[in-house]
Amino acid sequence: MLSLENIAKASRVVDPVFLNSPQYVSDGLSERLGMRLLVKIECLNPIRSFKGRGTDFFLHQLGDCDGPLVTASAGNFGQGLAYAARRRGIEVIVYAAETANPKKVARMQQLGATTRLAGDDFDAAKEIARSFAASSGLRFVEDGREPAIAEGAGTIGVELLARGEPIDVLLIPVGNGALISGVGAWVKAHRPSTRIIGVVAETAPSMLLSWRAGEVVTTATAATIADGVAVRLPVPQVLPLMRDVVDDMLAVPEAAIHLAMQRIQDEVGVVAEGAGALALAAAEQLKDTLRGQCVVAPICGSNVF
Repeated sequence: MLSLENIAKASRVVDPVFLNSPQYVSDGLSERLGMRLLVKIECLNPIRSFKGRGTDFFLHQLGDCDGPLVTASAGNFGQGLAYAARRRGIEVIVYAAETANPKKVARMQQLGATTRLAGDDFDAAKEIARSFAASSGLRFVEDGREPAIAEGAGTIGVELLARGEPIDVLLIPVGNGALISGVGAWVKAHRPSTRIIGVVAETAPSMLLSWRAGEVVTTATAATIADGVAVRLPVPQVLPLMRDVVDDMLAVPEAAIHLAMQRIQDEVGVVAEGAGALALAAAEQLKDTLRGQCVVAPICGSNVF
């Protein structure tokens, strides 16, 4: 289980540049969907995603580290780890797929990471990174597996509940599961009546299938515009954490993700990447069911190139 004490601690020690992100009711989206739609904008920071919360807290908890650290990323997690490590003088090696967005790779390099392209997709790159770390005697950092990463992400839940307004439903994108596990742990402990619904891309459903089955279910592919959640090999350790806090899961089609990206630009005035728009895509899909309720839709990334 995740530590509520650590989530509270993270809300005090994580780099302030990632904390207290804007959260407000969008009049336009609320009117369009027939619900009280609260947006949480997690892309107005140096890495343009929520990942800096978890990576900064992970390194805070890790303490002294000679490095280098090894990880795999589609882009956002690698940026978060590189940013946090740069502040501490720690070297980071990030493996990304040969098909990774070149601009995301360039941004990781700009933040000080050494990048290596290997494998056809994120999960293939992760297995190569894991093998390299093991053979080199280096620390492998896996998003979703390290509790401190989920606990850092849980600070979003602290900020949402501090608003004071009762929240009926939280819609949370699910990739490796750190975000929903961390936020869910805090919210369920302090407001258990709030429903937590995970959202995946319809063409990358492994986390939804695994959550339903209660065990790891892999898929052959995970091709989606929402590359931040394009997972086909789930992290086993995250499934028990999700089981304790997730009420339901939903898959949204590619067309709905594209539409949600456009809606966010029109109504919120920020550019969301595919994974960052999943929650709004789900709100659109569930609008009849959620009519009149207070619903949170985090916009959790804007690394669109």
